[in-house]
Amino acid sequence: MPLIGLGTRGGVASLGMDGRQPFDFKFLDHRSRHPHFRPVSKKIFFLLLTVVFATSAFSAEPERSVIQIYTSSQQPHWDAPWRFESVRRASGSGFVIKGKRIMTNAHVVSWAKQILVRRYQDPRPYLARVQFIGHDCDLALLEVEEESFFDRLEPLSFGELPKVRSTVVTYGFPAGGEQISYTRGVVSRIEMQNFVHIGNRSFLAVQTDAAINPGNSGGPVLQDDLVVGVAFQGMPGLENAGFFIPPPVVEHFLRDVQDGRYDGFPVAGIRIVALQNPAYRRFLKLPDNNLGARIDSILPIPATEAVVRPDDVLLRVGPYEVGSDGTVVLDGNRVSASVAFQTAQNGESMPLKILREGKELNVSVPMSIYEADRVLGNQYDVLPRYFVYAGLVFTRLSQDYMKTFGRDWRDAANAEIVYELYYRRSESPKTVRTEPVVLASTLAHPVNANVKIAARALVDRINGVKIDRLEDVVRAFETATDTHHVLEFLPNAAFETLDRKEAEAAHARILETYGIPKDRRL
Repeated sequence: MPLIGLGTRGGVASLGMDGRQPFDFKFLDHRSRHPHFRPVSKKIFFLLLTVVFATSAFSAEPERSVIQIYTSSQQPHWDAPWRFESVRRASGSGFVIKGKRIMTNAHVVSWAKQILVRRYQDPRPYLARVQFIGHDCDLALLEVEEESFFDRLEPLSFGELPKVRSTVVTYGFPAGGEQISYTRGVVSRIEMQNFVHIGNRSFLAVQTDAAINPGNSGGPVLQDDLVVGVAFQGMPGLENAGFFIPPPVVEHFLRDVQDGRYDGFPVAGIRIVALQNPAYRRFLKLPDNNLGARIDSILPIPATEAVVRPDDVLLRVGPYEVGSDGTVVLDGNRVSASVAFQTAQNGESMPLKILREGKELNVSVPMSIYEADRVLGNQYDVLPRYFVYAGLVFTRLSQDYMKTFGRDWRDAANAEIVYELYYRRSESPKTVRTEPVVLASTLAHPVNANVKIAARALVDRINGVKIDRLEDVVRAFETATDTHHVLEFLPNAAFETLDRKEAEAAHARILETYGIPKDRRL
């Protein structure tokens, strides 16, 4: 793009967009005979020059809107829930978007006690706070207390889902240095991936061979100066493979928070399996067209159960035809059909076409947030619930608690709590407890010295009360009138007893000895 009034004959230098070419002011001489030359004053020229430089500088330097983030965070101990781990300090990346906000990953600012942000080439740190956070999709928006932070910072705009084999550039502040880093790579593939931050949800993700290292998290991935993703995770064992969150997921998050709160990605609760057996397809009166996947099971969501049934054949979700392998085609990429359900916001309905008993039906499934499997993923923001009585520590069974067993926690856990947490809800949903409770640990004291079940046991009953949730534990102890408390555990109906009067007398002393401020958090 030429500058107005620049470019003359007779050896006068021109000024390129990069501003690096020398120039002189002789072209302002009114004696110039170039037919298209119009002389301007130096004042007007510098004004025009400033406007052009401001525009060109931003288009050429999107890194000015990339932000370095420093977080001080502190997580709770899940097996000693009144305690906290030591403060951890880490860094990540983010970028400015419309509305004077900074977008980053949820895992960059989770459990944060303090968030500091720093502009490109600016030594001063600014205080920031979380405005919205989506732990399921690993995205967050920050706001900065001092609005001057955003002075002369242009928000980055979002582009479309990039094409496979196209080139992208990641921007961020990875470990190993303090300055911004740029890495160029190729989009390798687009598919559903498990999001490590939440652990039990999968969303659309893009793989690239551009390096995405610790510290890159939350930084923008650009193509033609438009954001086509947010860098967020790698995969152990894979070389030259990083992943970023693509625009469809980011846009869903941004639409969600427009009402002032984040609800999350809703679910229909439908599990489908491939339907590729020719004989089975003929039995279901399906044509040989490679379309349609069988509904195998449905989560206990009444609104969904009222509309679809197991063994229905799912033919279409919204505008997407469902392949016989349970996939749809999204912008030329064949991905899991669950991506089609994820286009809906909480409270909306998703139109479906199904085949039932040889007849096609058009139905609509309400989409809502599903909370029942929250304990199967990593939990954030809410401190763990617990109750301590006579040195016995009771807490909710969750994956976070299981991880306290060590690196090989799946092997260290007994079969009963593994089954209770992961399998009972699908194999025997009518017997699922609202909140399974475990004996997390026993704080040593003479009153409980003879209790042999030290920890990691699933609580079945206390004083005859079936334990469905933590409040039942409190009620069972506080309403007891017998001389002894009787505690029953699974597996094998093992039980223990405590002398009630001795336990009540020792309770306060045990709390003081172990520095426990309160005996419960409910």
